[in-house]
Amino acid sequence: MRAIAVSTPGGREALSLAEFDTPTPGPGQALVRVEAAGVNYIDVYQRTGLYKMALPGRLGLEGAGVVEAVGPEVTSIAPGQRVAWASVPGSYASHVIASVDKLVVVPEGVDTKTAAAVMLQGMTAHYLATSTYPLGPGDTCIVHAAAGGVGLLLCQLADHAGAFVFGTVSTAEKAALARAAGADEVILYREVDFAAEARRHTDGAGVDVVYDSVGKDTFDRSLGALKRRGMLVLYGQSSGPVAPLDPQRLSAAGSVFLTRPGLADYTATREELAARAAQLFARIAEGALSVRIHAELPLADAAEAHRRLEGRETTGKLLLIP
Repeated sequence: MRAIAVSTPGGREALSLAEFDTPTPGPGQALVRVEAAGVNYIDVYQRTGLYKMALPGRLGLEGAGVVEAVGPEVTSIAPGQRVAWASVPGSYASHVIASVDKLVVVPEGVDTKTAAAVMLQGMTAHYLATSTYPLGPGDTCIVHAAAGGVGLLLCQLADHAGAFVFGTVSTAEKAALARAAGADEVILYREVDFAAEARRHTDGAGVDVVYDSVGKDTFDRSLGALKRRGMLVLYGQSSGPVAPLDPQRLSAAGSVFLTRPGLADYTATREELAARAAQLFARIAEGALSVRIHAELPLADAAEAHRRLEGRETTGKLLLIP
């Protein structure tokens, strides 16, 4: 088998394609032939050392493929089934060993590449819009990076829930994509102060919730865009980590809430994982949720995938194809 390995934290040059022995699944495990692996910012964080991972190690957490073998006493899945996952380490590979509790069966009506593209980012968008701050009719929200992988999905889910969506983007091309995904107002954040613009459209009140995956560059203005008792949902930090915060700032901003959620805590049980995946797959199959795949690159081009992601060149999902 082939996999992308990381020996030391660093830049994109730290990624290398290596050969390994194909493992045999043990109890509660399955061997899966990877047909597509998703590229996510958490992979960048692990590569650089911002998020710690055991080294030397293999990169990637998300993908989809076909079960080739199962371990002893595994009955929930079988060889030949298509499966997808969001938290299986070493997914930048031709094969992975996965705990069957982390796998969901891909239903008819959802192709394998789409399943790979939606597991991590789609379930993130799902928990943000339905659990962290459950959006409903009349709510107002800001979605940062609205033309990115999570952003496009989150705009659709927020629009479907009846919320008014402000999407922030960097270019006119991305603005068109965000509007098509359901953003009611699109803000070119390099040209306009998004907090001031959101307050202008809400008669000075501010928004109920800001979904912020950018971090350092947007955090202060995200706080400033909230209405009294609003919520800042910081779920990423593509521009860098936020500086330590005096909690008094939350009071001064209007008794607002700050949360830093993670997917693992919103798929903490097998039942919750399966339920979120099932809801996403159902919406995709019925045409109610569109998944944009920005590009498919060979597995060997993992460094190029990271370059595009870090350079904010993507509009949708990047996939690696073994």
